[in-house]
Amino acid sequence: MQKLKKRFSDFSELVMFKHSVFSLPFIFIAMIVASYLDTGSGWFGWRLLFLGALAAVTARNFAMGVNRYLDRDVDRLNPRTKGRPSVDGRVSTAQMLGFIMINALLFIGVAYFVNSLALQLSLPILVVLGAYTLFKRFSALAHLILGVSLGLAPIAGVVAVSGEITLWSLYLALGVMFWVAGFDLLYSLQDMAFDKANNLHSIPSKYGVSKTMWIARVFHGLAVLFWIAFVLEAHLGLWAQMAVLFSAMMLTYEHYIVKKDFTKIDKAFFTVNGYLGFVFIVLIILEVV
Repeated sequence: MQKLKKRFSDFSELVMFKHSVFSLPFIFIAMIVASYLDTGSGWFGWRLLFLGALAAVTARNFAMGVNRYLDRDVDRLNPRTKGRPSVDGRVSTAQMLGFIMINALLFIGVAYFVNSLALQLSLPILVVLGAYTLFKRFSALAHLILGVSLGLAPIAGVVAVSGEITLWSLYLALGVMFWVAGFDLLYSLQDMAFDKANNLHSIPSKYGVSKTMWIARVFHGLAVLFWIAFVLEAHLGLWAQMAVLFSAMMLTYEHYIVKKDFTKIDKAFFTVNGYLGFVFIVLIILEVV
């Protein structure tokens, strides 16, 4: 039992499972709003709740597994990442490959049980999810690819409930894309010197701290604008407007923290963005209730 618990802990650390708070709220926000607009009720049923959660977790496990597998060489050299289970031997190469394959098959299986459109989109989604690690080897646009990866969550949510991709869900997804790309820029400031020394492409290593901070501000400004468009297109009311306002305040606070003290990047990355997603979904629930 102890050995099994240790194995679970290693894999949880491998994929940084606690960071699921970034993607999970927005797939359910899309599902809640889609159900509300389709039926007048925000509740979409236990079956879709289970399938939605499983899809989000397996998709993220796949993406992080691919990232850790392909990044073994650079993670071994980076003082910040050399203690990861993929590097220090706690999780072997064969185990990582098995983990990636199992989660890919589970994700496709879940899509099959959701609906035909979800199944058709499952393979393209997996390709996008696996592209982030490759992109940073040759393009600074990798930050946006990561944003696209998490931005697929609300698209998956509306497809699961409505069987189509709506305009409001695209606005919600674009907001998530720029939100994630913006906080990834701030997080990447920690590895700026390492990326430059090892020929890894990132906006911080290419443009420096000041320009990166400005680009992150622009991205987060766009995120708020797209979330406003989401609220307007979905004809949502006061609680949803408060969700966007709270998000704008949290993003402003995030930039304040990072600008004031670079050692607080982890706090800005995890705590602030984690609260953003949590409060956003709570306010959306209040909107439909």
